[in-house]
Amino acid sequence: MFRYLRIGGVALLCAAPFAPPATVTAQQPAADTVFADTVFSVAKYLDYETVADPRISPDGSQVVYTRRWVNKQEDRWESALWIMDASGSRNRFLTKGSGAVWSPDGTRVAYLAEGEPKGTQVWVRWMDGAGAASQITRVGEPVDDLRWSPDGRSLGFSMFVPASAPWKIDMPAAPQGASWTAAPKHVDKLHYRYDRRGFLRPGYRHIFMASADGGAVRQLTRGEWSVGYTSEGDASSVGWDWAPDGRTIVFDGFMEPEAERGYRSGNLYALDVASGSIRRLTSDNGAWRNPVISPDGRRIAFVGTPEASYSYRASDLYVMEMDGTGMRKIGGEMDRDPSTLTWARDNGGVYFTADDRGSRNVHFAALRGGVRPVTRGTHMLSLGSIARNGTAVGVATSFHQPSDVVRIDLRRNGNLTQLTRVNETLLSGVRLGEVEEVWYISSGGARVQGWIVKPPRFDASRRYPLIMEIHGGPHAMYNVGFNPMFQNFAAHDYVVIYTNPRGSTGYGSDFGNAIQYAYPSVDHDDLMAGVDEVVGRGYIDTDRIFVGGCSGGGVLSSWAIAHTDRFAAAAVRCPVTNWLSMAGQTDIPLFTFNFFEKPFWEDAERWLHQSPLMHVGRVNTPTLLMTGEMDLRTPMSQTEEYFAALKMRGVPAELLRFEGEYHGTGSKPSNWMRTQLYMMSWYERHGNARAAGAAVARTGGGGAN
Repeated sequence: MFRYLRIGGVALLCAAPFAPPATVTAQQPAADTVFADTVFSVAKYLDYETVADPRISPDGSQVVYTRRWVNKQEDRWESALWIMDASGSRNRFLTKGSGAVWSPDGTRVAYLAEGEPKGTQVWVRWMDGAGAASQITRVGEPVDDLRWSPDGRSLGFSMFVPASAPWKIDMPAAPQGASWTAAPKHVDKLHYRYDRRGFLRPGYRHIFMASADGGAVRQLTRGEWSVGYTSEGDASSVGWDWAPDGRTIVFDGFMEPEAERGYRSGNLYALDVASGSIRRLTSDNGAWRNPVISPDGRRIAFVGTPEASYSYRASDLYVMEMDGTGMRKIGGEMDRDPSTLTWARDNGGVYFTADDRGSRNVHFAALRGGVRPVTRGTHMLSLGSIARNGTAVGVATSFHQPSDVVRIDLRRNGNLTQLTRVNETLLSGVRLGEVEEVWYISSGGARVQGWIVKPPRFDASRRYPLIMEIHGGPHAMYNVGFNPMFQNFAAHDYVVIYTNPRGSTGYGSDFGNAIQYAYPSVDHDDLMAGVDEVVGRGYIDTDRIFVGGCSGGGVLSSWAIAHTDRFAAAAVRCPVTNWLSMAGQTDIPLFTFNFFEKPFWEDAERWLHQSPLMHVGRVNTPTLLMTGEMDLRTPMSQTEEYFAALKMRGVPAELLRFEGEYHGTGSKPSNWMRTQLYMMSWYERHGNARAAGAAVARTGGGGAN
């Protein structure tokens, strides 16, 4: 049965023989209209904007970027291209679209936008006074991964090529006018569905090119394989680059016969544009990807790891000669994942970004050896592109600053200049919760980093409800960027603790690989130690401690409530609860099998032990379960198994099935708001119940002594 949860509640006041610090009841959205307008309420999310993918013109004078906002009528995010001077002045709308790239001479911008006959097409806009725009492609499949040829005469891109794999049977013809049931879906691949895409059509992704003036497109790669590196299944993007002479394209992919069962397997290949011949560049097996060719055309920079058995290993930065020889590592012993590689114009090294202890900065690796930081700071900083004069642009965000485009001076200590302020009006007059960094010791002496978000009107002499929110992945990293979820919790008088337990990225390979063949395990220890750290500060109401998380966070929150009763309530979202059934239900089966040393038909005991469902007999915590109806990553059945077990045991449990959602519950703006409000309503209801019960127990059952 479905029912709506009431948003709001009544605070319970209980007499006590002593006078402890005042307890704060979480502020509900409608309780204080004036105050709600001065904090980050859920309604403000509808006016929240983001920026992405800034590209500076070759001469360094202008910046094009993608701006995203909420379409309140159609309940979805929309995007458009904006342009401004490199000083941040004359910031204005350019056109509908995304994925802009400047032509080598800076006279045109190519981008992706809706076009005829359907779907995403390539467009080119002249950047003169007239600003004429032309649709370049008219293809039947969406295009992606757009690049200019070095001479500016052509554009390359990737596109899906459908393939037919009919299973012919001798069916009699249907009578005229009959309406017969459609034929069954024929599945003969391990990966036949993908989250946010649904069931996959048979076919492959390949590289194409077209004249920048329009006309017919030419397919450059072909065959029963796909370009693009992926840990498994279909690649979401293709790493590829054009050699300066335009004769060669280097791309990542996996053309080997065992591609379907190749987990984190990828090679680099060189394509001769004229003949279409392809040769493999990487000789050793590994996860090689994201090639970028040096300006002089002599070398290729790329990232990857050699083939090995691991749950997580930080990638390294490599270079090789154009013919594939001389492969060597230039990233030193940094032990962090390099991304967004860009060669220096003098060919002397490579700029890149790397996540480290919750932050992201730009670094430089010299060919002659040595890695140095280019930017420093507590922020998340992306690297968009670099102009000929050494000026770069990127996107920066920090605790109280949502994402904005910044200019990066690579010649002067990486100084940052903020160019946009897309949320300035939204946050004007809004009090945000302060964020405090913490480090604490967990089992085995592990040092773990986390952050505490406090309510805007925080008073250390009072006691507040606490939410522990757990990230997914599990190989991912909570960071120091602006977080609407946490600020919204804080706006309603919750303290929030979020941490990076072992298994997280940004702390080196050993830290990330600590959960190999044991997920969950020590990561749970780290989370509980994080709760202890906050409770020890004296301002937490220990009767109102809550836990939640989605995906990997759903794994760990469902595991936590089976191993401790300290939480008054839990919000378990899009979890994995049964690894055995997950292996056949998910769109990423290789990921699932990789978490175990042996397949379940050889060692089912370990698979069962690591499944939260098998520990449900110890759960007493009221649990709210939330999953998207269309989730193909951690499918609804994972949630249903756990829900049924809780109901059979009589544990308070309710299930919310989110309409229109794949993995996660907040891709649609209205569902993001619902997720927040349902969680806080659940926490308030059961936090109040536990606090009332604890008060009665402290007074000896409520009667006179």
